[in-house]
Amino acid sequence: MSTAQSGPAKPGRVYAARLVGLPIFDPQGDQVGKVRDLVVAIRSETNQPRVLGLVAEVFGRRRIFVPMTRVTHIDSGQVYTTGLLNMRRFEQRPTETLVIGQMLDRTVTIEAGERREHGEGGITGTVYDVAMEQVRTRDWVLSRVAVQEPGKGLRRKSLRGRGQTHVVEWRDVVGLVGREPTQGATHLIAALNEMRAADAASVIHDLPPERRSAVVAALDDERLADVLEELPDEDQVEILEHLDIERAADVLEEMTADDAADLIADLAPETAAKLLELMEPDEAEDVRRLMSYAEETAGAMMTPEPVILGPDATIADALAQIRQVELPVSLAAMVYVCRQPLETPTGKLLGVAHFQRLLREPPSTLVAAALDQSMDPLHPEATIDEVAAHLATYNLVAAPVVDDDGHLLGAVTVDDLLDHMLPENWRDQPISTEARRG
Repeated sequence: MSTAQSGPAKPGRVYAARLVGLPIFDPQGDQVGKVRDLVVAIRSETNQPRVLGLVAEVFGRRRIFVPMTRVTHIDSGQVYTTGLLNMRRFEQRPTETLVIGQMLDRTVTIEAGERREHGEGGITGTVYDVAMEQVRTRDWVLSRVAVQEPGKGLRRKSLRGRGQTHVVEWRDVVGLVGREPTQGATHLIAALNEMRAADAASVIHDLPPERRSAVVAALDDERLADVLEELPDEDQVEILEHLDIERAADVLEEMTADDAADLIADLAPETAAKLLELMEPDEAEDVRRLMSYAEETAGAMMTPEPVILGPDATIADALAQIRQVELPVSLAAMVYVCRQPLETPTGKLLGVAHFQRLLREPPSTLVAAALDQSMDPLHPEATIDEVAAHLATYNLVAAPVVDDDGHLLGAVTVDDLLDHMLPENWRDQPISTEARRG
């Protein structure tokens, strides 16, 4: 992750953009969570803010507060604590400020040295990082602010259009205290784009409403779709309802059809109908088909776009398909060989080929020669319990779903199943340290 440092860091100085995402360990070396933000108490523009603690995400996406008095060591790759952590959910107080959530991307003015003394106008830019360090009292304080000026004129591509950067003392920055902040989302977006979608969703979930709106507006449609799929249902609905209707339709097109169907089903009927009209016909058709099945059935939870090949495809063709980076692991576990047409609902399903079998065969061999024809497919009316029993019985991470004529309709994956079997608020449920060690 990028950092504001232009050279070797002063011992004990830590930059927030580098700190976020680091694992947190207890004294036994067991990971107990990840750093998501810093909590500070801002007193004035001249007094360095004291760092009160860390916002940590523990397993289960629960956010807790870790006081700095519980932090024993911070280095470039990890954070160590005393292990005595309060698992109560973190709730921000009015006197507290979040460094990542509320300080990054603020518009500030640097008024240092002679400029300040003579009352001259300062340098205006946006905050892209903040550093903290320990003082003699052993407290941690915010000591440096990294500010980037706006880009000017036509610049060479290698400079990415960025303006000059400055790393200055806290006291030399005006605009972080005592006024309604002017805040964009550029640098927070850059940080979110480096995270996994689930981690980015967790950050967005805890942002203040105004900040969340700015971030959502700045995310591109594909990234927003990835993040929406990882957010709780109520967050999905709230975000989608605040989008322009045409952009909402574009974002739904970028989501997997099963997730889009679940989200649209939670909307008001008139809104859902309008969105389906605005979506591309092929995408809308997949969603409508999934919504036609009863809830908690294989048809409702299946993915309509597994890896489908014709019988004349080779092993090399199959491996090339499952090698795609954007393909979820569960969908890359097998390919589905069907007669034409090769889009769901397909022609007759001939069988499936597991990726382990594909790896054992010569690349020029036809994929039809590597089929597992012994697997019984699921029917779209299969209940969630029947799907779970089927996957567990045959040790599968995915299974085909076919109609009465043997045409492939889609595939149910283990992650689809878990999404429907876990409690609605499973993302907010903590997992105890003892359970993780067991």
